[in-house]
Amino acid sequence: MQDAFERVEPGARKANKRHILRCALQCFIEHGLESTTIDTIRQQSGASVGTLYHHFTNKEGLIAALYFIALDDQLAVMLPQRQQEKSVKQALTDLIQTYMAWVCQEPELARFLFLARSNVSKGPWKDALAAKNQGRYAFLQEWLAKGVEQGLILPLPREIYASLLLGQSENYCRAWLSGRVKTPPKEHAKAFAEAAWRSLAVAPQENDSTTRRINNRI
Repeated sequence: MQDAFERVEPGARKANKRHILRCALQCFIEHGLESTTIDTIRQQSGASVGTLYHHFTNKEGLIAALYFIALDDQLAVMLPQRQQEKSVKQALTDLIQTYMAWVCQEPELARFLFLARSNVSKGPWKDALAAKNQGRYAFLQEWLAKGVEQGLILPLPREIYASLLLGQSENYCRAWLSGRVKTPPKEHAKAFAEAAWRSLAVAPQENDSTTRRINNRI
């Protein structure tokens, strides 16, 4: 079964790069971002310093490469789901269930996402991350906008939707990855999807008034 590195960086010619990335991931998880050096990764991977700099420029580039592989693999897993015709509720439910299943499938990369989020978002690769996130979540915004138009989703500030939708499931995944809870996230995915829907959905008694507010804007 392919792992994320083979899915995102396929082909025999990239085998050495994948090996370095896997070794770097292990080093960062074991020693932390600050304590891990290029020389630590060189010793773990057996690669030369020149090869490391050729592929990744520097340590920040290597961190960003790992981070983007994790994001790209998430998107590759979610892409087939988003292309299917379905209700807004089912689309958002599938998003959460797919995310939590991915965390169980790629726990070390998921752990690295939490570990390196601040580093990448504030470092030299922050603009590349912003562009990638904009593309990654465009389909989510489309589903949310569709739900608002149908009077199913509360019309809220755009920047809070992701937190309401994924915040609770991300918090549980972080707890599982740290060992604070034992049950794998995918086993609770249905419950978290339902909780996310309740935080976003228009209550039945509010549906008519919400629709009227939307129609008044048009």
